[in-house]
Amino acid sequence: MKLLAIETATDACSAALSIDGELRERFKIAPRAHTELILPMIDELMAEAGIAISQVDAMAFGRGPGAFTGVRIAVGVTQGIAFAADLPVVPVSTLAALAQGAATDKVLAALDARMDEVYWGVYQRNTAGLVEPVGEECVSAPGAVPCPSGDDWQGVGAGWKAYESALLARCEGRVMSWDGTFFPHARDVALLGIAGYEAGQGVNAEQALPVYLRDKVTWKKVR
Repeated sequence: MKLLAIETATDACSAALSIDGELRERFKIAPRAHTELILPMIDELMAEAGIAISQVDAMAFGRGPGAFTGVRIAVGVTQGIAFAADLPVVPVSTLAALAQGAATDKVLAALDARMDEVYWGVYQRNTAGLVEPVGEECVSAPGAVPCPSGDDWQGVGAGWKAYESALLARCEGRVMSWDGTFFPHARDVALLGIAGYEAGQGVNAEQALPVYLRDKVTWKKVR
């Protein structure tokens, strides 16, 4: 299977191409430069693999939550390519992709949602090596996040850097370590996207929509 994945919901911009399980990726931390970077990254990956977009079986993208502009870029680029090439699309949670890249089985993923809030998700890795959500993703004040029971959890994501004290106090005694410099990668969007595609979660390009978690954020679909 050939799957193209992109992730632009945070300060990190990345694209990945999976061909029969072999992953290639381009990744760069470059706030406000995603528009200039993402298409050249895709072109480089396709040229390196020696294939055309028409030979790809599906796309996957980080559907958020994350920065409004970053998520909008991912949706717009995905819709544009998928419409033109008539490809199915698998939306992948950016929080899940963040957790997938962590080197542990129990992950507390947090992104800075601004306004003194975090985007929050709790994940555990299954026997196939893929993370699954424990409860629902949410946007919350750091001191009110739903912290799971048990210990040996690892925190990842910029939300831990922005709200370290409040999150550690909320999850006191349950967090083994945390890394606030950890970003979601397109390679992990690809891994989760392949699993989603095999599970029948692919959608048409026009259904490749964002998830912001905040109800008051509105979206005008890119065409």
